[in-house]
Amino acid sequence: MEMFENAGRTEIGNLGEFGLIDHLTKDIKLKNKSSLKGIGDDAAVLDCGDRKMLVSTDMLLEGVHFDLSYMPLKHLGYKAVVANLSDIYAMNGTPEQITVSIGISNRFSLEAVEELYKGIYIAAEKYNVDIVGGDTSSSKQGAVISITAIGYADKDKITYRSGAKENDLLCVTGDLGGAYMGLNLLEREKQVYIANPEMQPDLGGWDYIVGRQLRPEAQKEFIEWLGQQGIVPTSMIDISDGLASEVYHLCQHSNIGMNVYESKLPMDHQTIQMAEEFNIDPTTAALNGGEDYELLFTIPQADYEKLQKTDVISIIGHCTEKAEGIHLMTKNDNKFALKAQGWQHLGNN
Repeated sequence: MEMFENAGRTEIGNLGEFGLIDHLTKDIKLKNKSSLKGIGDDAAVLDCGDRKMLVSTDMLLEGVHFDLSYMPLKHLGYKAVVANLSDIYAMNGTPEQITVSIGISNRFSLEAVEELYKGIYIAAEKYNVDIVGGDTSSSKQGAVISITAIGYADKDKITYRSGAKENDLLCVTGDLGGAYMGLNLLEREKQVYIANPEMQPDLGGWDYIVGRQLRPEAQKEFIEWLGQQGIVPTSMIDISDGLASEVYHLCQHSNIGMNVYESKLPMDHQTIQMAEEFNIDPTTAALNGGEDYELLFTIPQADYEKLQKTDVISIIGHCTEKAEGIHLMTKNDNKFALKAQGWQHLGNN
């Protein structure tokens, strides 16, 4: 009997990212006792004794996830590592190893590949992870880079998406929407250049949001700070697809509702200014932009005082019972259902 039975043709774009993942993985059953957690969180959890192993992998495709017309190869290598390490931190773990696999066409010189790996090496050095393997293959078209991150955590420190409780506080590190607005700026300057190659890109004064897109950072220091304070979040996820999508995941896996307050969303002034320049509501950038690689997490109200010891955390909402649903409370005291946008790369043409 075939695992997938579908007599007709269904367009993948009709399912969307989350629907596609659910469809392909719904029948998977874990058979080995060492497989503690499989698909459905930021990383898989494997039994290695008192310390549990965390494993996450991600693939970046040229023309889908990155554009080499404005993404330097060194930054691409660095960002690819950071994106994977972020998943390990989102489980309240510490990454220790990575494997690196790349696919490249003959339009890439040795020097270009060396530049890509230079960024990988810099990230591995900064985040104290070892490069322990991988693969290199030819590609008929664009570049492909796939990294697997391996980390560890004590069994009582691992944080899943599924532990949030009613009345927990919803918190986020850093600020939101910057990577998305940096991407909009880079895309605009690319189109200007295509129209007139003599025009040089004008990125002056926008260093922060451009950096958020091209060279993001993972939340290593924050996870270390949580450990020092003795705080174990009840649930956590990293913000790769946008705040709205990540809130949706926490609610779905924790079986709760959520109220998110627009007035509490942290945004940098460059993000707000660039959003206004593009006639984009800054809140839309924060909710749906993605690639900020901040951490979204919940804590019991009893830990509220501990959070006052740092200024890198914003409390942006609270958990409710599931029946109340997932809502955005606007600055004008209106209440709207919060929709998860998710990743749209497989939409219909």
